[in-house]
Formats: sequence, structure tokens, C-alpha cells
Amino acid sequence: MGKITLTGDVLELVAERFKALAEPARLRILATLRDGERTVGELVDATGLSQANVSKHLRTLHGLRFVDRQREGLHVLYRLADHDVFALCDIMCGRIEREHAHRGRLIGRA
Repeated sequence: MGKITLTGDVLELVAERFKALAEPARLRILATLRDGERTVGELVDATGLSQANVSKHLRTLHGLRFVDRQREGLHVLYRLADHDVFALCDIMCGRIEREHAHRGRLIGRA
């Protein structure tokens, strides 16, 4: 895939998605869905968030196409739209590890 021209409109779309990922509760929901699809109730149990909070965050994540949903009888199952979001998480975790190691060296710890 070639480089995308970062116009003002494109930057707004990117910022909107990063803003959604800046919320720890949404990251917790995404991390839970990494193991497979879940109902709202299962997400509530797994994350410790309230039902209203999970539902609110799922609306945002679905609206930005981070998650897909499918109705099965009385339940709606949520799943990751794709795993690309975790590539971003892996990049950031690697950066945090390097920063931590660097700080450790600066204060005499490794």
C-alpha cells in the first residue's frame, strides 16, 4: 500500500480513531474481544465495567468499524472487525518498553 496523502480531512479521520483508542475502557473491551466474540453481558463480566458503559463504548467502537456485531436470537455478539488495532498496540508497547529501559539506564538501573 502506498503512502496516503495526509490532507486535513484524512488527519481528522485518523485523529478520531486515535481519540477512540485513547480510552482505557475501550482498549479493555478490544483486548477481551481479541480472544473471540462476546455478548455485552460477557464483556461486562470480563471487564468489570457497567452494562451502560460497555454499551456506550461498543457504540463508538462499532461506529468507527473497530468491532462488528451480529444478532443471534436474543443476544448480540460483538467481535473485532480485524486485528489491525493490535499492530498499533504492539508498536506502542514496544516503544514503552524501550523508554522504560532507557530511563532505567539513566538512573543506573537496567
